Amino acid sequence: MLITSLIYLLLSNAITLRRDKSILYSRVAIIVLIYSCLLAIFSLYLTYLDTGIGLYGGLFHATSITQIFHIFIFLICATILQLTAFHPRRVWIAEYSSLSKLFLYNFLYYRTKIANKMGEQFKIIEYPLILLFIITGAIFLVSTSDLVSIFLSIELQSYGLYLLSTLYRNSELATSGGLTYFLLGGLSSCFILLGTSLLYANSGTTNLDGIYVITSLSDLTNDDLAVVEPNQTLLYWYKSYYINFSLLILSVGFLFKVSAAPFHFWSPDVYDAIPTIVTTFVAIVAKISIFIFLLELVHYTSNSLFNFEFSWTSSLLVSSLLSLVVGTVVGLAQFRIKRLFAYSTISHVGFILLALSINSIESIQAFIFYLMQYSISNLNAFIILISVGYSFYCYVNNSNEYKQLVDKNNSPIQLISQLKGYFYINPVLALSLTITIFSFVGIPPLIGFFAKQMVLSAALDSGYVFLALVAILTSVISAVYYLNIIKQIFYDKSEYTVNSDLLNIDLHGNISKNNVLLQKVRFNTNNIILSSSLTITISVLTLIILLFIFIPQEWLSMANILALIIFNA
Repeated sequence: MLITSLIYLLLSNAITLRRDKSILYSRVAIIVLIYSCLLAIFSLYLTYLDTGIGLYGGLFHATSITQIFHIFIFLICATILQLTAFHPRRVWIAEYSSLSKLFLYNFLYYRTKIANKMGEQFKIIEYPLILLFIITGAIFLVSTSDLVSIFLSIELQSYGLYLLSTLYRNSELATSGGLTYFLLGGLSSCFILLGTSLLYANSGTTNLDGIYVITSLSDLTNDDLAVVEPNQTLLYWYKSYYINFSLLILSVGFLFKVSAAPFHFWSPDVYDAIPTIVTTFVAIVAKISIFIFLLELVHYTSNSLFNFEFSWTSSLLVSSLLSLVVGTVVGLAQFRIKRLFAYSTISHVGFILLALSINSIESIQAFIFYLMQYSISNLNAFIILISVGYSFYCYVNNSNEYKQLVDKNNSPIQLISQLKGYFYINPVLALSLTITIFSFVGIPPLIGFFAKQMVLSAALDSGYVFLALVAILTSVISAVYYLNIIKQIFYDKSEYTVNSDLLNIDLHGNISKNNVLLQKVRFNTNNIILSSSLTITISVLTLIILLFIFIPQEWLSMANILALIIFNA
């Protein structure tokens, strides 16, 4: 479905001359993703009874966990695409907003700045096309079962992300951020390629199932039953510790991609430089696919028969510890909001890696749940950040700090101080952001609390007491920079003032029916509000975060069932 859509979009791009092509393409891409989601739901019955189905000669496999995360990725991406599929602001007049009048009458107004029709994101027709390439790479990576398809999938996803970062041609910051991302992403791809080459050179196969089998059999080399000749054993040429070194090098490349410490140094700069709409995609989708691939890799290489002192998953524990510490301590010094979110992400990656490397039924359940809830919370935080920027249409900020900001059109909210007193401008949006931030901190009864509690419980049950204590301590310390944002929103005085030029302006619109003018309407700046696509999305995501305690069974049961299926329990 995705590949067919890519072909049709490329063809339509060649023959269409419409001005609003970008919006049209984004809406088509949303329909494509919803249909792909339905296809994944209908194919779930093929996988839930068994361990999965091999596709294309073993290059890919479809299992319950891959199908569930296909659905999840499609839904997340469809939500992100709403940011470019609809104009961010609209005019709302109460007497013409009943359901009957909404469907029967048209309301036309001619000031394009009100709806932000000239926004940079609406001029870029390639945007949904590149997103579909990235989603295709992410879907393939989740389902990959071969060293060749691993590299092809990760590169298809990464190339799209590099292009997406530099898509805003007039932005010098975005170009430099995208170039940084490209150069360091290329370095991480070298590690992945070196790791896959060593795996192939050592095992003679590119199929992951074959590598798992050889690795497990290699433990039998000292068994008397395996003796072929004196001083020679079954697979005597194979050194079982090779796979750990190969997988260690491979994991370095993937830890680069998910910005886990100590390979995190690129992400704060890139997050801050590229436009916020693009940051939303880079921060969420790229990580989901890599973590699900790592889940199966960790599980099948940790549960094999060999047993010796060094295991490559120990590196994930070290990275988890460093991510928890770096994401918390360095985050305390940040005053730019997207850099703060970058260090917040690094800290949460530490929790995810901790659950991943423990590899018990309880920890895998915690891993799946944490990854899902954090993706939703992060998505909500970025959409609210974008919406806050759009809501300042009628306001001006005369502070010198704000005037010196670069690239304000693409990233209107760059400093934490820009949120000062925002509660008095838009209380509902401020409360939604507060709920999301409290979820990041892990305040009960929000969804983030249950995710952290599950990870810490799994760590303590498996004997990782020190790491659990570090995770608790860093979680408490990170609350300092989160609560600072909330303090500024509710208790500080806003630096924004209403634009006096807009107060006296007289705005006009026409009410028509079947292209016949019925009435001319006057309105003012109080009638300009955020569009329904943004407000409904934020409302739904915030309610999921807030009301999880009332509907926990479906999420927890799904995570539990997927963990049990992986362990064949």
